[in-house]
Amino acid sequence: QVQLAESGGGSLQAGGSLRLSCVASGYPYSKFCMGWFRQAPGKEREAVASIDSDDDTAYAYSVKGRFTISRGNPDNTVYLQMSGLKPEETAMYYCAAEMGLSCSGGVDDMDFWGKGTLVTILS
Repeated sequence: QVQLAESGGGSLQAGGSLRLSCVASGYPYSKFCMGWFRQAPGKEREAVASIDSDDDTAYAYSVKGRFTISRGNPDNTVYLQMSGLKPEETAMYYCAAEMGLSCSGGVDDMDFWGKGTLVTILS
């Protein structure tokens, strides 16, 4: 079974940096479309960043220039490096995988989800 496990969440001051990690298991191959999403209380889940099998990346406009998604070694590890964090970005952050050939990266496109890791940015 495909399983995703996030880690790295925590509480930090506004303007700080944090790196989230996602470890995937149960894949037939090591590289697939992976994405990071977040959901704040009372808000819909939104896409933050994605990376495809060729390591091309895409970002939400609100985080572009501040967040970086990347693959680690081994390839089943995906990171989200976040900087310049804002209080309004307090949310549960989720790792997700899209198992098809495409990397649409939308909330409704992902096939598997982790349980999330909480990121709290203090004012």
